[in-house]
Amino acid sequence: MEDRIASVRAQQIIDCKCRPAVEVEVRTESGAIGLGAAPTGTSVGMHESFVLRDGDPSTYKGLSVHRAVEYAEDIIGPALIGMNVFDQRAIDEKMIALDGTPDKSRLGGNTIYSVSVATFRAAAAAHSIPLYRHIAGGAIRTVPVPCFNVVNGGRYDEFTQSFNEFLIVPYGTDSIDSSIEMAVAVFQKLSDVLTEYLGHKPQVASSYGYAAPSDDPELVLFLMQKAIDACGYTDRIAFALDCASSEMYDKETRTYLLKGERVSSDELIKYAKQLTEKFNLVFIEDLLDENDWAGYSQAVREITRTIVIGDDITVTNLELLQKAYETRAVDGFVLKPNQVGTITEALDAYQFAEQHGMIAVPSGRSGGVVDDVVMDFSVGLQVPFQKNGAPRSGERIEKLNFLMRANARSPGCRLYDITPLLRF
Repeated sequence: MEDRIASVRAQQIIDCKCRPAVEVEVRTESGAIGLGAAPTGTSVGMHESFVLRDGDPSTYKGLSVHRAVEYAEDIIGPALIGMNVFDQRAIDEKMIALDGTPDKSRLGGNTIYSVSVATFRAAAAAHSIPLYRHIAGGAIRTVPVPCFNVVNGGRYDEFTQSFNEFLIVPYGTDSIDSSIEMAVAVFQKLSDVLTEYLGHKPQVASSYGYAAPSDDPELVLFLMQKAIDACGYTDRIAFALDCASSEMYDKETRTYLLKGERVSSDELIKYAKQLTEKFNLVFIEDLLDENDWAGYSQAVREITRTIVIGDDITVTNLELLQKAYETRAVDGFVLKPNQVGTITEALDAYQFAEQHGMIAVPSGRSGGVVDDVVMDFSVGLQVPFQKNGAPRSGERIEKLNFLMRANARSPGCRLYDITPLLRF
């Protein structure tokens, strides 16, 4: 089947944090239309594809993407017109060749990715099917368990909570609707638990979860457990952590910040292991610095009660995933297609992980956009679980509605049973 690309248009929009993003519209000869926009993260790995911004301080504090828009329309567009929209690999390879840099820094990873997503969506539209069905190659049987980032770490006035995200994983049901309802109930109850602990209402953090009440990760998990128990969901909701430790790593001393003190890689691994023995953790992400390969291999050997996954160390990059597999550095990886910059490269990374027994965990970015293609990946690839933000703010709520819609429109579909994967 063929349907050729007829036009490529682009414009600047803003993401959920009011930062400019490039949005691309691809239209085919049959009239099918696909839209694509690149989200950006707060924690960005050094090996991610390059985000091209204008750097003009007089507009959006230098974050505008007018050059990216121009490149999409004037350089990429003319090269793609006439190509078959169903040949995603040829389209992505054409853009990679046009750019000619290892990190997509000439045309911008955000530019190339937005075009890549738009063509992917246009292909599904040409078939008149949802993109997740295009990815699955037919009907879906499962939707993933959503993991909710309910407490956000980072630097606060009185202290720094070195772990970036504290997540709840509502897995003890076979219904996506029940899973989401459980998470919402716990998120709302957690407000009361934190208010009681703090003596005032908790702040809303930059990623829309609650601001961490303490620099002690164990205390945060204890308060989260309290909210889970109060809702009657004990043993039906587990935890996960995204430590984002590259943010807290000091290259000079080769130490990490933990509870206000500098600790070694060994000490951090030991501390994480203790947490996994006290709490039911589905996974720990980015426990160590993105270049601490030996430390990750040690963590996988020593931490046996949870899944160790990489994000900044793997950045959805096939070569880095191969290295992670060979060195047994992680049990799985966070799938963020925009990190590598094209749909094809992200799917290649996923296929490698799938063939080598590594778990893929699709995730949105903190600078999210509505209609994020990562949701189509989550549902179309029928993965066990995915990362969501807190159940607050439009583009995050839309991701939850997406899961419920996909489930309702797929006869016999159910929530993925992750119990065989759990190590606690």
